[in-house]
Amino acid sequence: MKILVVEDDYLFNHTLCYNLKIAGYTVDAALTKAAAEKMCKEQEYDLIVLDINLPDGNGFDFCCELKERCPETAVIFLTANDMEGDMLKGFELGADDYVTKPFPMRVFQRKVSVLFSRITKQTGGDYFDDGNLMINFSDMTASLGGQEIVFTSFEYQLLKVFIKNTQMVLTRQMLLEKLWDAKGNFVEEHALTAAISRIRSKMEQSDWQYIKTVYGMGYMWMGGKK
Repeated sequence: MKILVVEDDYLFNHTLCYNLKIAGYTVDAALTKAAAEKMCKEQEYDLIVLDINLPDGNGFDFCCELKERCPETAVIFLTANDMEGDMLKGFELGADDYVTKPFPMRVFQRKVSVLFSRITKQTGGDYFDDGNLMINFSDMTASLGGQEIVFTSFEYQLLKVFIKNTQMVLTRQMLLEKLWDAKGNFVEEHALTAAISRIRSKMEQSDWQYIKTVYGMGYMWMGGKK
């Protein structure tokens, strides 16, 4: 797995890269948004570890640009801010995690490991096709009415949970538990809310409903009922 660390604090950047390399990853470093943009155009990364505050821009803008070009690339935001608004904005842009500085390096290494484990599990080979919506979980591709749509790795994982539990009411707690695994794959509730909203905006049309909100209870996968 290849990682790009985008952090303007040289010492902290070096520390992150060193510890990720020890964990067995291939790691590059960028100190500015411009440098990161150049590197991402020259090669692909599995994960971008991205500081929000950069000397020549901000991480939110970079994430938005990155997701348009490479939607499959995972993003972990780094920030000194623990404001809820910033966290929600990061998740809405498609980030996979949000880490507030300072943090224990071993915990961060574990977060990265769990994220890659989650991504790897997306190649399970499941397939959904109702004649309108097609989702191929093995190669992480999807289309709606013949037009390609793009989901993040976390959105594919969430879709798989819904599809495997068709016509069942899933509470928020049930969804969070199903998105965890024995290795500690923790999911923020904010991330769940943002992901469901993004999924709906990408695939639901006026005459097709896939995810129904069961008020006071949770959500139900409707299987594309008209």
